[in-house]
Amino acid sequence: MTLLTRIFSGDLPRSRVLGALLLAVFLGLALAPFLTSGARPLNTAATICIYIVLVASYDLLLGYTGIVSFAHTMFFGIGAYGVGIGLASAGPTWTGALVGLVLALLLTIALALVVGLFALRVRAIFYAMITLAVASSFAVLASQLSDFTGGEDGKTFSAPELLSPGFKLIENEIFGRAIDGKVITYYIVFIGCLLLFLFMLRLVNSPFGRVLQAIRENEFRAEALGYRTVLYRIWANVLAALVAAMAGALMALWLRYVGPKTMLGFEVMTDILLIVVIGGMGTMYGAVVGATLFIIAQNYLKTLMADGASSLAGIPLLAEALHPDRWMLWLGVLFVLSIYFFPAGIVGKLRGQTAQH
Repeated sequence: MTLLTRIFSGDLPRSRVLGALLLAVFLGLALAPFLTSGARPLNTAATICIYIVLVASYDLLLGYTGIVSFAHTMFFGIGAYGVGIGLASAGPTWTGALVGLVLALLLTIALALVVGLFALRVRAIFYAMITLAVASSFAVLASQLSDFTGGEDGKTFSAPELLSPGFKLIENEIFGRAIDGKVITYYIVFIGCLLLFLFMLRLVNSPFGRVLQAIRENEFRAEALGYRTVLYRIWANVLAALVAAMAGALMALWLRYVGPKTMLGFEVMTDILLIVVIGGMGTMYGAVVGATLFIIAQNYLKTLMADGASSLAGIPLLAEALHPDRWMLWLGVLFVLSIYFFPAGIVGKLRGQTAQH
């Protein structure tokens, strides 16, 4: 077995176009601090890294196990709030961040087990409604406990000195970029997300992952073969929740801020669902392609439309149609077109798969 096959856990792209896309995304994210200048491109790259992991962890539930959950942002928020509150309470120390993360992961395990034990025995829409109710309750709780969580305004906090913008690892610049605390933070996010993604890839290609796919395809047959399907579904729920919490912790470390809208808002959940569908369910690579395209469109479509509207100022109808305020409309149009032309998602299309039902 070659090194590349081991890294990808035997799940190679199986398409030259997909392989080229994945390589381009990897190189773009790995070299982002040196390929771009300014805060916005680097923030976009960090957000892509985090959303790749967040979407991949949700795809473990939806695409691989067939579980529809609306509580995923709750676990994402728990990880973010754990690190944020830890750093805000103990000061900008690694101990504060570590203690906050450990407590967040313990709470994540407890909640994932409780939700799993009480809800995973019911079917489809009932489980989805239970998770939606739990996530909504948690978001309200985070908003109301203002002394602890900062309420609607959230909490801002400082990071350890190594990650502060004023810190410089070396005096000289490398390819025009100073190796400061922001760049170090970015590479912590990048490497952390890369390791989490490779863990998810290994997980879905293990015997455990194959049982999850068997449950998705035919739960009764999996039970007849002797697998305790409820136990596997609960484990999938816990593992997906833990990875989502760690993605939230990395997001908090990057933003130096936690708030209910940013971390627990239902808009985050809808973004995750859109990315899963665009990239392709039941494939980890769908998270990479889908998250990259979606976050870039979300960050730059409005700017591109403004440039297009100004260049078409002589054609009032087209200029009005491309007004930046209508960027959400065009994002929706792009989503509908992607579903029409790629019913199995972009990765599914590139691999020649049919849409999953």
